[in-house]
Amino acid sequence: MKITFYGTGSSQGVPVIGCKCDVCMSSDSNDKRLRASILIETRNKKLLIDAGTDFRQQLLRGGISDLDAILLTHEHKDHTGGLDDVRALNYISGKPVEIYAEKRVLDSICSEYPYAFADNPYPGVPEMNLNTISDETYFTVGDIKIVPVRVFHYRLPVLGFRIDGLAYVTDANRIELSEMKKICGCRVLVVNALRKESHLAHFSLSQAIDVARETGSQQTYLTHISHQMGLHRAVNEELPTNIQLAYDCLTIEIPE
Repeated sequence: MKITFYGTGSSQGVPVIGCKCDVCMSSDSNDKRLRASILIETRNKKLLIDAGTDFRQQLLRGGISDLDAILLTHEHKDHTGGLDDVRALNYISGKPVEIYAEKRVLDSICSEYPYAFADNPYPGVPEMNLNTISDETYFTVGDIKIVPVRVFHYRLPVLGFRIDGLAYVTDANRIELSEMKKICGCRVLVVNALRKESHLAHFSLSQAIDVARETGSQQTYLTHISHQMGLHRAVNEELPTNIQLAYDCLTIEIPE
C-alpha cells in the first residue's frame, strides 16, 4: 500500500493569505501546505480521503485521472469544497465517482451541490454515487477493508479510518478508548496536530504525540498543520524520529 500526502495544511492552508510570519514567508517547499488530503494506492485501487478546496490542484499535481472512491471524514469546506471537480473524472471514466461518508455528511453534500442531484440535472454537472457508512461497521471498496473510527472535532462527530496497517485521523481533539482500540498497533498513524498551543477542536503537538504513543504505532506522521506550528525543519528536529511532521507530496509505503 502506497500513501501520498496530497495536502497537510489546516483549513486556511499555508501560506495564509496576507500573513508575513516566518512560516508563510518561508522558501522551504515543506512549509507550503495545501488542505489536508491523502491518496491511498493498492495494487488495484486508488482511494482519496477528503476533497477540499485544493482538490483540483492536488489531482493535477499528482497526475491523477481516476479514483475508485473518495472517503469523507466530515462536512467542513476544507474537506468537501472541491467535489465539483469530480466532473473531470466523470468525463474520463464515463461513470460517477463513488463517495463514502456518514448520512449527515452526504446530506450536506446534497445541500452544497444541489445542481448535481437535481431531477433533471444540467449537462456536465458532477456525478457522484453516494454511499452511507457509519462507525458501527466496516465497509469495503473492492477488496479493501476500511474500518471507520469515531473521533470528535470539538462537538462535531468526525470519522477517521483504519485501512490495514494505516490509521488516519484528522480534525480531532478527542478519541474515546473504545475507538482508540481500533487504531492501536498500526504500522503508520497519521494524526492532526494544528499547533503547539492548545486548541478547542484540534490536537496540539503534545496531544498528538500522546495519541501516537498510546496507539503504539511504529511511525507517526502529523498533518492538518497550521502556520502557527513553526517551521517544518525546526519542529522536526525537536521530534523523535518515529514521530514527524508530514509534508505535501510525501510518499510512503506500508508492507502488507
